[in-house]
Amino acid sequence: MRRLRLTTTAKVFVSAVALSIVAAATYFSPRVNHAHGGHSAVPPQAVLPGEKAGAFPSVEGRAPGCTDKPEVRMYHWAWNAQMGTMLATGGPRATQGSLMCSRGVNLSLVREDNPDQMQAQLVTFAEAYKNGQDNPTQGAHFVAIMGDGSAQFLQGVNDRLVKIGPEYRVVVVGSAGYSRGEDKFMGPPAWRQDPQKARGGVVAGVLRDGDWNIALKWMGDNKIANNPDDKTYDPDAVNWIAASDYVDAAQKYVSGYCTDLTNVKTGKKEKHCVDAVVTWTPGDVTVAEGKGGLVSIVSTKEYRSQMPNVIIGNAKWMREHRALTTGMLSSIFDAGDRIKHDDGALREAAAVSAVVYKEKDAAYWYKYFNVQKEMDKQGTLVELGGSSVNNLADNAQLFGIAPGSVNAFGTTYTVFGNVVRSQYPELVPTLDPADKVTDTSYIKDLLAAGPAGTAETVSFDGNGVKQVVSRRAWNIEFHSGSASFSRETQKELDALLADLVVASGTAVEVHGHTDAAGNADGNMRLSEERAFAVKHWLETRAPSSFPEGRVKVVAHGQTEPVASNATAEGRAKNRRVVIVMGTQSSN
Repeated sequence: MRRLRLTTTAKVFVSAVALSIVAAATYFSPRVNHAHGGHSAVPPQAVLPGEKAGAFPSVEGRAPGCTDKPEVRMYHWAWNAQMGTMLATGGPRATQGSLMCSRGVNLSLVREDNPDQMQAQLVTFAEAYKNGQDNPTQGAHFVAIMGDGSAQFLQGVNDRLVKIGPEYRVVVVGSAGYSRGEDKFMGPPAWRQDPQKARGGVVAGVLRDGDWNIALKWMGDNKIANNPDDKTYDPDAVNWIAASDYVDAAQKYVSGYCTDLTNVKTGKKEKHCVDAVVTWTPGDVTVAEGKGGLVSIVSTKEYRSQMPNVIIGNAKWMREHRALTTGMLSSIFDAGDRIKHDDGALREAAAVSAVVYKEKDAAYWYKYFNVQKEMDKQGTLVELGGSSVNNLADNAQLFGIAPGSVNAFGTTYTVFGNVVRSQYPELVPTLDPADKVTDTSYIKDLLAAGPAGTAETVSFDGNGVKQVVSRRAWNIEFHSGSASFSRETQKELDALLADLVVASGTAVEVHGHTDAAGNADGNMRLSEERAFAVKHWLETRAPSSFPEGRVKVVAHGQTEPVASNATAEGRAKNRRVVIVMGTQSSN
């Protein structure tokens, strides 16, 4: 995949005396579009064994179908999560017989890999709209980006749009699909077996990018420090070598790239080489085929709620053109539903993708839509690729509208917005709350109008974790000798809920522990009751995120102390709940 992601860079913010040129101060840096003349080598075309000629429909030259309607433009990356958008449109512009044309939406799809340019197009549109153009002929009506980067993106563009007028802000109105495996943190197998072995490791990747987010969440879940300075080396943290893009990140590992970093402990320069990579397809394919030796430590297959493809539009224009907005969204959602049930629809969407993105062929987009298990150069079985599409029911789940659901988009927006703020507070000093940048009224209108389809779900066997992704002790306090929560623990429970909602593809084990006060049998029962209390709270708070079999309780009583029971401080540390997240397979 050639999706170039959001990156916050060390740009200098304009001062108060320079607010007139605020458009030059965004949170994102320009990126090279390798599909159009960049320097990096493109991996080979996908090959599907047994494919026959004509397996993919010919979509070249399809005629535009509703040119009598006003043009609506969506700027987007090349990303398999947009298969529904591709199928619904039928080509670079809505074609004859397409879902878009059937609903009066003359949608044009414009590939744009540079988030700065996406922001600029939204501003251009808003300026023209304010100046009296009912349907501006320049700029973007909509853009599509990834949900875990939307906080920084929206803050950056809305800081500019409010100067035009607060009603011209842009908001999220729906989602076309998800990354479900292709975005990943790849490292040595030892890191997957024991996350603490990643301390002192060096990772190549695009800093403050969506895949950087994956690694940062994994580190947080395992209580491993991050060194945000890519010019230094901390032996107690995970360290970074900055890559210019996802291809460069993969190539740095394949080529054995090394550089001099200043050790924060000794102050001396040391040579360090790339141990691991954060990347997305086909970067993961490059790693596997070019060198091998790395496995998926964690990906959006496990963190399955992290990276929805979110659709963003101008709030005022959408309100005043409601039929066009709902027509576009319903077309995308209905096409997504078709793809879920019809391989032919997926093949057609893949063929449209190749034409719209002007990169790869239909076989490539089709192959890596689903996770592929392949042998790498060293003979290790690895997982590559993986996306999914959303219908209306999936959107109801994502935005917390469906009964029993929690607002997973709001959680993702907040969790990863705060990740970037914690590491680079000078770049992202403030973020709007999620409800200020979301308008779910269009989804609600569609839900009221007709069937929504069936939302995608994950099933768990109830047997717990086989391959650990993370293990972390949480400071969940209980009343003495009781399984009831103390008043002070609500914030910790909310944080745990958010953590597990993002990682909705993982099985969860709740391990209960006590100190040695009292008798061993009583403590075993108490630890079990406390673990069940956490399980019950999670399942009650967000039933759809915690289906039957996802959460397993494990009681340890006083048998696994982490500190001395001879002191009050030690006993407090021993009274704990440990959350283990992982997969139910060893791959």
